[in-house]
Amino acid sequence: MTTMTKQNPTYKRGDVILVLFPSSNLLTAKRRPALIVQTDNLQTGLPQVIVAMITSKMFRANHPSRVPILRSTQEGQQSGLLTDSVVVTDNLATIVESAIDCVIGFIPMTDIDIVLRHTLNL
Repeated sequence: MTTMTKQNPTYKRGDVILVLFPSSNLLTAKRRPALIVQTDNLQTGLPQVIVAMITSKMFRANHPSRVPILRSTQEGQQSGLLTDSVVVTDNLATIVESAIDCVIGFIPMTDIDIVLRHTLNL
C-alpha cells in the first residue's frame, strides 16, 4: 500500500485514492475511494483532478460504463481496495487535490478506458 503526503502531491492516472467525494446534490460529500482518470501532466494551473467514483455495491456493476474490481484478482490486490468494488465512470467529479487523503493503490487503465469511451461517447 502506497501513501502520499499532501505537502508534495504527485498523483497519476490509475491511482486509487481516498477522497472526500461530492454527492450529486453538491451539498454533502463522503470519504470514499476514487480512481484518477485525468491524463498525467494536464497542467491546467489548477490544483484539481478528475476522478471516477468507486463503490462496494456490486449490484451496480452490470452496466457498460462500469468496471468490477475483484479482490481475488491481481488487479484487485494492487488496487488497495478492501472489498470487491465497482469503478463507476458515469459518476465523475473534479476535486481539489487538498480533498485527497492518500493514494491506496493502482488500477490499470485498459478496461477503464474502454468504459470511459462508452460513457463519454468517444
